[in-house]
Amino acid sequence: METELVWLRGELRLADNPLLDVAPSVSERLVVFVIDEALLDGTSADGVAGIGARRLRFLWQCLKELRGALLKKGSDLLVAVDEPVSLVARMAEQYQVTRVVVSEAAGGDDQLERLARCLPRQCRLERRGTGTLWTSQTLPMTLDEVPASWSAFRRRLGEASPRSHSRPAPATQPAWPERAPRGLPSLQRLSGEADALNDAPDSAGLAFVGGEAPAWQRLDDVVWESDLLATYQQTRNGLIGAGFSSRLSPWLALGCVSATQVLEALREWEDKRGANASSRHFYHELLWREYFHWAARQEGKALFGDPPSSPGQAFECWRLGATGQPLIDAAMRELTVSGWLSNRARQLVASYLVHDLGEDWRHGAAWFERCLIDHDVASNWGNWKYIAGAGRNAKPRIFDIDEQPRRYDPDERYVRHWKEVSLLPSSYEALGH
Repeated sequence: METELVWLRGELRLADNPLLDVAPSVSERLVVFVIDEALLDGTSADGVAGIGARRLRFLWQCLKELRGALLKKGSDLLVAVDEPVSLVARMAEQYQVTRVVVSEAAGGDDQLERLARCLPRQCRLERRGTGTLWTSQTLPMTLDEVPASWSAFRRRLGEASPRSHSRPAPATQPAWPERAPRGLPSLQRLSGEADALNDAPDSAGLAFVGGEAPAWQRLDDVVWESDLLATYQQTRNGLIGAGFSSRLSPWLALGCVSATQVLEALREWEDKRGANASSRHFYHELLWREYFHWAARQEGKALFGDPPSSPGQAFECWRLGATGQPLIDAAMRELTVSGWLSNRARQLVASYLVHDLGEDWRHGAAWFERCLIDHDVASNWGNWKYIAGAGRNAKPRIFDIDEQPRRYDPDERYVRHWKEVSLLPSSYEALGH
């Protein structure tokens, strides 16, 4: 019988999670999530400016709920603050682990390369795909054949359909090894600033709460309660309110719900209501996400570009929401306060930073990584490169700063809302202002 260690780096759900499949040979299992101590100190090995308080709070909520679900299944969860590779290797040695199971990652994976060298001889490393609609085995092209653009990727997929039936959560989980540590640090222990943000306003019209149950509640609201799939094509570029887009991205990014589960709900709606232009566009958004994930795996470390020079004063004005452009500043205030932005606002502030202010796109991507509760390596860095015209597709995407407000916020409702929201002092302090 084997002792297994599941190293979670996302995938914070029980259902449709290949990492938590139960093999007959496994009698004991450690489930571990490691918060990189470098991120809490304010930086990481890759130079990213730490993890913001909003993002940390959402992550903590996800972990807290997952631990409760695992306890009900006869297991547990250890959440540790440490250097991830070192901790996993030490635990594998100490508890005579025979297999470490972990997800594949986008943008290169130095962690797993180092871990493979550090594991004891009796322990093997097993990587499983968890975050995409297709797997390496089912994608109808090789990784080298992933095209340079999303439209070419979609054409290459042709009529191929991904798996659209999710798997239920296992009834039980293998036992937790005796004397092995377990538990979840308090949010206050991780970040006093994160607790201070509890009273700050969330994104207009919707409070984001992490966890698998809130993810399913939101998915049900999107598909059935609000009937968003009937109007999505017309409303998806909105800036304010809870119902113009799905806002599922935070739960997708942390793996509280899988892309397959979202697709399954979409297909069920189309079976009952009939496919239309909006539901097809919603599916295309899932394919956008899919494309960025496979493109990031193809690019490896090149996804992040070369290390940029230090940011200029224009970048500081941008991140502080002090550019003098009302729509840009409103969006950056929303990012600070809520940890979220609409797709339209993300594209606009990215274009403005790169093409109007002349700042390096990599600084913007790193700042989004710090702040966004829905940060996803592939989608975030891939979209920033897309706007900048760097890398795979060299055509820059430039948004007209005069035309965009007239088109998407003609009555200045969005600008007024975020101008009137008072920023708690701790909001700026927690985000490094």
